[in-house]
Amino acid sequence: MRDILCYGDSNTWGYRPMDKKRYDVHTRWPGVLRDLLGPEYHVVEEGNNGRTPVWEDPVMEGKDGLAYLDPCLASHYPLDLVIIMLGTNAAKGRFSCNAWDIAKGVETLVKHVKKAECGPDGGIPEILMIAPPLIGFVPPDHPGTHAGLEFGMEAVEKSKLFAPYYKEIADANGVHYLDAALYCEPSKEDGLHLYADSHRRLGEAVYQKVLEIFGEKK
Repeated sequence: MRDILCYGDSNTWGYRPMDKKRYDVHTRWPGVLRDLLGPEYHVVEEGNNGRTPVWEDPVMEGKDGLAYLDPCLASHYPLDLVIIMLGTNAAKGRFSCNAWDIAKGVETLVKHVKKAECGPDGGIPEILMIAPPLIGFVPPDHPGTHAGLEFGMEAVEKSKLFAPYYKEIADANGVHYLDAALYCEPSKEDGLHLYADSHRRLGEAVYQKVLEIFGEKK
């Protein structure tokens, strides 16, 4: 059996934009991945609403992805693959980060995974960096939403640079890469979270990538 860790934020947790509840286990993208891979794989969902790559949030406690990474890796050791999809929350105005800063924050996580001895026999697991979905606030709607006020319209432009910067970081570190924006789009409700069909498409895309990583055909 192969063990896969999905490390992300609310779009990994499965936040439903329509009612702020959680999608069921078979709807959110890690669950789609699990169902497609079958019993030969163990998929661990580690999504936390508001999680950032490396920044502690002054408004929401416990959201620093780096701070939780070591105990998470140790808890689920040994891991064959670590999937990281983070960065959206770092686009909030209060962090004052540009898209390159955010990509570099994810690089810190990648380097940490490599040093953690959390792969089979204490080695390095395969690592997949996923550039997050686009942020899609549409004025004049965004000023009236909490999400829009937290992020600001600048976040929309930042998210457009996730894909090229994440790809550059992934290539430089010799890890796998996927652009989530090719398979899903943000909801109309908050411009951040995904509808069920986007979860499905993303899960299917990650499934194909996992088969590619492990050289398997199904």
